[in-house]
Amino acid sequence: MDYKKVTVFLFFSFFTLWLSAQSYQELSGKAVDYIEKDSLLQAEKLLQEALKLEPKNPHNALLFSNLGLVQRRLGRYEDATDSYTFALNFAPLAVPILLNRAAIYLEQGLLDKAYVDYCQVTDVDKANKEALLMRAYIYMIRRDYKAARIDYDRLLELDPQSYSGRLGLATLEQKEGKFRESLDLLNKLIAEFPDDAMLYVARADVEREMDHNDLALIDLEEAIKLAPASADAYLLRGDIYLAQKRKSQAKQDYEKAISLGVPPSELHEQLKQCK
Repeated sequence: MDYKKVTVFLFFSFFTLWLSAQSYQELSGKAVDYIEKDSLLQAEKLLQEALKLEPKNPHNALLFSNLGLVQRRLGRYEDATDSYTFALNFAPLAVPILLNRAAIYLEQGLLDKAYVDYCQVTDVDKANKEALLMRAYIYMIRRDYKAARIDYDRLLELDPQSYSGRLGLATLEQKEGKFRESLDLLNKLIAEFPDDAMLYVARADVEREMDHNDLALIDLEEAIKLAPASADAYLLRGDIYLAQKRKSQAKQDYEKAISLGVPPSELHEQLKQCK
C-alpha cells in the first residue's frame, strides 16, 4: 500500500469536510488570515468555497476583490481580472477595485481597457491621484500630450510635491521639445533625491537630445555608480557611444544591458552597427 498517497487523500478529504462545515463569515475571515500569511492557494480555496455558499451575498464584492488580489499575486492575471469584474458586478463604482483591475490591464498591455477603468475612477473621484497619474501615462503612450498635461497639471495641483507627477511632467516637456523646462524639473528632483539613479538617466536622455553628450555621459556614469544593475543607463550610454562611432564601447554596454535582462532581439540592429 502506498501510504503517502493514502495520507494525501485523507488530508484533502478532511479538508473538504472541514470547509463544508464552515460558515460564509468563517471562510472569508480565515481566507484573509491566509492572505496575510502569504498562503495564497489556501486563501483562494477558502474564498471560492465562501462564494459557493452564498453566491448572491452583496459582500461578495469584497470576496471577489480579495480573490483577484490572490490570483494577481499568483501571476494568474486573466483569472484576477475576471474576479475583479465579478466584484464590480456587485459594486460597479468601487474605486479600489477599478484601480486594481486597471493596473492588471496595464501589466498586460491592454491600454484601452485600463484607460476606461481610470476614467470611471475619475468620474467617481475627480481628485484620485493614482488614476490621474496612470491616465496621463496612457495619454503619453498615445502621444496625446495635451490631455496628458491636463492630468499632470491636475495631479500637481492636488500634490505639488508628487515625485511621479513631476517626473512625468519632465518627460512630457522633453517629448514636446521643451528641453529647458524638462531640465529645470529634473534638476529640482535630483537636488531632492541625489541618490536616485533613474533621475540621472532621465536627465542624460534630455542632455543627449540637446547634443550635450559629455554631460549625458557624466550623468550616466553617476547612474551606473548608484545602480550598477540599471539596464536603461547602459542602453542609453551605448546609444551615445554608437553615435560617436565608439563601437567597441557601445557593444560592451549593449551586451551588459542584455546580461541585465534586455531581450537580445531588441538590440539586434544596434549590435550589427557595432561591427
